[in-house]
Parts: sequence; C-alpha cells; structure tokens
Amino acid sequence: MQLLDGKALSAKIEKTVADEVKILKSKTGSVPGLAVILVGQDPASAAYVSMKKKACDRVGFYSVTHEMPEDISQDAIEKTITMMNDNPNIDGILIQLPLPSQIDTTKILELVNPSKDVDGFHPYNVGRLTTGLEGFVPCTPLGVMELLDEYNIDVKGKNCVVVGASNIVGKPMASLLLNANATVEICHIFTDDLKRHTLNADMIFVGAGVINLIKDDMVKDGAVIIDIGINRADNGKLVGDVDFEKVSKKCSYITPVPGGVGPMTIAMLLSNTLKAAQAHADERE
Repeated sequence: MQLLDGKALSAKIEKTVADEVKILKSKTGSVPGLAVILVGQDPASAAYVSMKKKACDRVGFYSVTHEMPEDISQDAIEKTITMMNDNPNIDGILIQLPLPSQIDTTKILELVNPSKDVDGFHPYNVGRLTTGLEGFVPCTPLGVMELLDEYNIDVKGKNCVVVGASNIVGKPMASLLLNANATVEICHIFTDDLKRHTLNADMIFVGAGVINLIKDDMVKDGAVIIDIGINRADNGKLVGDVDFEKVSKKCSYITPVPGGVGPMTIAMLLSNTLKAAQAHADERE
C-alpha cells in the first residue's frame, strides 16, 4: 500500500504558482487577486477561508475577504459580487458555502462572472466540464486528478465508483473521470446495497461525510481508494469516510486524512486563480 501524499504535491504546485506570479508581475505589473465572501460564524468555513488566505500570501496573490453577518440580505451579497465582477484587480471570486437559508445560493453562484468563477460552480463552467471543454473545474475533484497523475495512476478503462453526488465533489468528479475514459458509477444516499457496487471497483472515490462508510469488506484487493471526506471524530481527530486502518491493508493506494485531498483543494484554487489572472492579462493586452 502506498499513501498518496497531497501535502507534498500541493507544496510543489504552490512553488510553480509562485514562480508564475513573479513572471506575470514582471510582464504586466499586476498580481492575481482573489476575493472571498464569508457569511456568518461557521467555524469550519472560517478555518477554510483562513487557510486559503495564508496560501494566497505564500504565493504572492492579492486577496480580500468580505465577512458578512449571518442575517445578511440577498441584495447585499449580490451588490458585493457585482462590485467584485467589475473590479479589474479581482481575478477570482469564491463564495464560501454553505450560505444561510434566507439566501438563494443558486442565484448567487450564477451572478459570479464565469471568467472569475475559480470554484467552477457557475452553470457555464459546469456545462463546459460535462461536455469536455476548457473551463474552470471545481477544486477538490481537480486536485484528485492531479494527485492520480502525479503517481501515474491511469483511470482509463478502470471501473470507478464515486460515492456521493454533490455538485461540489461527486458530480464533477464523475465528469472528470468520464472525460478521462474511465467507466463511472455514481452511488449516493438512495443507492441500495453500496457494498455490491464498491466491491467491483478498481477505484473508489468517496466524499459523503460519513465516518467509516467504506469498510474493508467493501473493497477488493489492490483497489485505489480516494478519501475525499473530512469529519471530526468524537475524540476531536480529523478522519475521512474510509476505515483507514483496515482498508489500507487491502488497497494499492490510499489518500490519508488529513494530508491527502485537502491540501490539493487549496492548491487547485491557487492554480485556477492564476489561470484566470493570466487570461485577464491576455485580454487587456
């Protein structure tokens, strides 16, 4: 069994991004700019935003966080997004999800300019991903594909089971795998007999938010396990959706939690924002 080390690869990607930022700055005088909207006091969301801010600082991005109260109005968020769409110093706009119940999340995501949609959630970019065209891809599944590529793990022709069908992870993960010529099956909360599906899988990608959902008797020998889940156990420890201790004895490759997919998500956010900045710089020339 070999660990897929997202921490090491993300550091490598950060170094590349930082070098590209210096080149962009010397050519255009500007650096990539990322704006984040954070609503409310959710500790997990605040922690993610803090990590993203630190990553931006490390690679030389300009970044700004718009912190808004839990009871913010739809109109107030929309005005902020419109302002950021019009701001030439902002190349990427990130809406930290989830948003409070009074906010129409779909409308908010659709308001972001697709050329600044570095999270890949706008229907324009979702459509381009589904049809195999160039665009912004959600950071977590994109990070998974980078990790597989780093370890020369080819998905072509492999039986891949994606557990979880969210718009943020499961669906785009399935699209990326399909685009890379894998045979893809999506399982979710209404799937009957999950084990029957996972036992046939060459590769399992799980992001369901359920501790120990994937057990060793659900995995065939030599399978590749990508654990996208992140949960806090009763003892306060961060764990994934896979029973790591037992499953790791059967599989060929596995991502640890933490240190696997998590760091790759932030690395891909930096990569997407750099890509947006480079495209915007080309347009201005």
